[in-house]
Amino acid sequence: MVHQIILGFMFRTFILGALSFASFAETFPLPPSDLDLIGSMGYTHATQEDTLLDIAKRFDLGQEEIVEANPEVDRWMPGENTMVVLPQRYILPKAPRSGAVVNIPEMRIYYYPKTRRNEVVTHPVSIGRMDWRSPLGTTRVVGKTKDPSWTPPESIKIEHAAKGDPLPDVVPPGPDNPLGAYALRLGVPGYLIHGTDKPFGIGMRVTHGCVRMYPEDIESLFADIEIGTPVVFVDQAVKLGWFADTLYVEAHPALEESQISDEQALEQTFARIESDYPLGLLNLDSDSLRNALRERRGIPVAISRKPDIENPRFEPEEDISSL
Repeated sequence: MVHQIILGFMFRTFILGALSFASFAETFPLPPSDLDLIGSMGYTHATQEDTLLDIAKRFDLGQEEIVEANPEVDRWMPGENTMVVLPQRYILPKAPRSGAVVNIPEMRIYYYPKTRRNEVVTHPVSIGRMDWRSPLGTTRVVGKTKDPSWTPPESIKIEHAAKGDPLPDVVPPGPDNPLGAYALRLGVPGYLIHGTDKPFGIGMRVTHGCVRMYPEDIESLFADIEIGTPVVFVDQAVKLGWFADTLYVEAHPALEESQISDEQALEQTFARIESDYPLGLLNLDSDSLRNALRERRGIPVAISRKPDIENPRFEPEEDISSL
């Protein structure tokens, strides 16, 4: 029965992965509670006019995540017919699978629709700069506003004035409003999940602490999410998760303020693995783990399989991340 559930989930994931170029690529089947991976890796070819930012927006990816997944590709001039990896496979954050979860260093939101408990929706987001950090912990959606006006806090007005870009006391709704057309007010005073008038900045640390989304993504979330929905902010630069009998690691650049070296991250990850799965019971590929933590491409990498008496050796599967 368990194998049937896993095979069914793998089939549904394959079908959605095969359709990853469609507009609903951000919605995936929710795996069983003991599995953690969603989506599938994909790729596309750049046109002569493309930048990586154009491709990121086209496939609902953030700017930094597509750059990290393609370290050899020029951000501004990928070049005609250059293959671009689409990092559309994700390990779910270690957090309750309900409401919304924002993983700050990953710059991605995971939303578990209350009315569709077999699905998870994920979108790229922008987060707060180091001097305007996004909050950690649990809060809730306490208000929803369509076509919001923006009243800039005094601190932001001072910052803009110093740059020769003074702000009015109130920015009315419209195409030049930094909040975009939709805003979700959170229980933490002053913090919102909102749209933007500058969509090509999505997937970067550029906000004053709020969570910023592509216009079409916030429109979809706004229509579905209810007031009172919990929103959890986590700091998980390194995620671990299972798919079938294989353990994966997904590593993103850590937040600057965390000041964690690659060696410290490796030690912490080893400790987490050993705590949950004693190393004697796993065939751990330490080289793959080290490489993933060094490269931090944001792509899930297979690092171990559950023991198999008939086939005890671990052989990493081929993955588009090695292209």
